[in-house]
Amino acid sequence: MTTILEQRRIEAAFAKKIYDVLEAELGTETARRLLGTAVIDAARAAGADFADRAGGPTDLLAFADLLSLWQKDDALVIDWLDVEPGVLNFNVTRCRYAESYRELGVGEIGDLLSCNRDGEFCTGYDPRMKLTRTQTIMGGASHCDFRYTLPKTDAAS
Repeated sequence: MTTILEQRRIEAAFAKKIYDVLEAELGTETARRLLGTAVIDAARAAGADFADRAGGPTDLLAFADLLSLWQKDDALVIDWLDVEPGVLNFNVTRCRYAESYRELGVGEIGDLLSCNRDGEFCTGYDPRMKLTRTQTIMGGASHCDFRYTLPKTDAAS
């Protein structure tokens, strides 16, 4: 079975070719916007698909369990801070996705291919879920700070 890291490497090589054509024809700003829109749409759809396949509650504890899929091949090193029903906080201190994008020569669009997916994936998974992140390794920071929240529903109260 292909890991998410392997899949992202395959996607990045293909996306780079499309991005290069878009950039040459339409300019950098438009190329980034179009690629970003496509990736965001795919991320939302993937999140919804994961929620459908889970067949259970779309809470942050279930969401945290999904992260192991993104960690395969030591793709992410995570420092867990808070794992509770309404709060999921962690830092990523190593990101092989960012490393791979740089190795493949697609670092300039790595934020579009990977980082921008995160918040949109959670929106597809559960529209009530919110991600706050102030920095990323892809953007040059020492770590990515993921802060997810999910308000309680009346049924969960």
